[in-house]
Amino acid sequence: MSHNTFGHLFRVTTWGESHGPAIGCVVDGCPGGVRVDVEDIQKYLDLRKPGTSRFVTQRREPDQVKILSGVFSDDQTEEKFGGQVTTGTPICLMIENVDQRSKDYGDIRDRYRPGHADYTYDEKYGVRDYRGGGRSSARETASRVAAGAIARAVLGPDIKIRAALVQIGEHKIDRTKWDWAATEQNAFWCPDADTAKTWETYLDEIRKSGSSVGAVIEVVAEGVPPGWGAPIYGKLDSDLAMAMMSINAVKGVEIGAGMDAAELTGEANADEMRAGNEGPRFLSNNNGGILGGISSGQPIVARFSVKPTSSILTTRKSVTRDGEDVDVMTKGRHDPCVGIRAAPVAEAMMACVLADHKLRHRGQMG
Repeated sequence: MSHNTFGHLFRVTTWGESHGPAIGCVVDGCPGGVRVDVEDIQKYLDLRKPGTSRFVTQRREPDQVKILSGVFSDDQTEEKFGGQVTTGTPICLMIENVDQRSKDYGDIRDRYRPGHADYTYDEKYGVRDYRGGGRSSARETASRVAAGAIARAVLGPDIKIRAALVQIGEHKIDRTKWDWAATEQNAFWCPDADTAKTWETYLDEIRKSGSSVGAVIEVVAEGVPPGWGAPIYGKLDSDLAMAMMSINAVKGVEIGAGMDAAELTGEANADEMRAGNEGPRFLSNNNGGILGGISSGQPIVARFSVKPTSSILTTRKSVTRDGEDVDVMTKGRHDPCVGIRAAPVAEAMMACVLADHKLRHRGQMG
C-alpha cells in the first residue's frame, strides 16, 4: 500500500492499523530547534480520544503518545530553548492500542459492510484487515493529531487554529450566537450553546436507535501572513482541500463561502478592500482568506461534511466475498456521529498544511 505520506517539506507518514499493536507517524522535514514535549502533543490527543462522552465510541484508548526519535534535551537546550527540542531528523511518534475487541468483527470476515472500504480494499489488494476496518479505520486519525501538534510548534503561537461543529444532521447552529469559548463547554465542539442542547437530545435518539448521522465541521486559522501558497499547482486552498478530504468519512470540502458562492453576485462575492494601517483592510471574507491560491492575511476558513458512520445496528443488504446476497449488522463500539471527533483532526490537518507552506514559502522567498 502506497500513499501514506502527505506534505512536501513538512512531510507526515502515518502507519498502523485499528487493531494492531500500535499506530503512529513519522514527521520528516521539521526544522531543528523547535520546542516540543510529550505534554504538548498529548493535550491535543486527549481532545480526540474515544470514550470522552456517551456521544462517541466507548472504546477505551488512553492514546498515550511516545516520542521515539528526532528530539534532544540537555543542559544547553534547557538554557537556550527551555526544554526538549527537535534535532531536524525524522520524528517518530507511537500510540499503543490497548482496548481492541477483534472478536466483535468475526462475523464480517467474509461479508462486506455497506458504506465501508471492505469491498474496495479487498478488490484492490486481495486481502483486508476486517478488524475495525484496519488501515481504513478512523483510528488512524490519532496519528494525524499527533503530527499536527508538531506542526503547531513549527507555526508558532501567533497562528491560532480552531475548529467547530456547525451542523449535525439537519440541525445547524445560529451563527449570530457564535462563541468560541462555548466549544470547550459542551461535548460537540459547538460554538452555539443553545444548539448544543438541541444536539444532545437529537443524538441521544440517534444513539439509542442504533443509527448514525452526519455533520459539518468548520476550521479557522487566524494570524496566517499574506503570501503563503503558490500558483498554479501549489495553491494553498487546493492543498487544504486535499488534506480535509483525506480525513475518514469526509465527502465534501469548501473554502470560504464555498458552494454558497454560486448564489452570490459578483458584487456580493467580491472581498472589497480599504486602506489600513498594516496593509489592506478587507470588508468581507467570501474567499476564505485565500486569493489565487495564496493567503491574503485574512482568517483562513475551510469547511467539510462528514457522512453518517457506516457501522450501525440496523441490518443492511450486502454481499459476501463469494458474491452471495447477505444481510449485515455491524457489532462493536461506534460513534453515532463521527463528526464530533473530527474537529481536532481538522485542526491538525490545517496545521500540517500551513506548516508545510510556511517552510515552502521560506524556501522560495527567503
